[in-house]
Amino acid sequence: MYKIQANKTGTRLIEVSEEHLKSLEKYQLLRNLVDSNGIIDEGILNKLRLNVRSLLESGEATQKDLLDLCLDVIYNSNMKAFGLSNLVRLYVEWRELKDESESEE
Repeated sequence: MYKIQANKTGTRLIEVSEEHLKSLEKYQLLRNLVDSNGIIDEGILNKLRLNVRSLLESGEATQKDLLDLCLDVIYNSNMKAFGLSNLVRLYVEWRELKDESESEE
């Protein structure tokens, strides 16, 4: 279980599990999400939420793992742009560790 800081003061945290990270990877939710300027703001968070909503409404992804990701992380009341930025960093670090462990095997 990982914890990401959801605000600048550090008073709000969001718990992110290994399953949440796997769901981000499975549905490629962070792919092409951030613009070329690299800035994550509320507009990017809204874009992510709309992408997830579209997946759920299309019926293609009514999987429990995506719903859990939505309830626990993406639509968490503490999730703001700062938290999404930290989630992206966590995901990148997790992918790098995963790739390293797979290459060692």
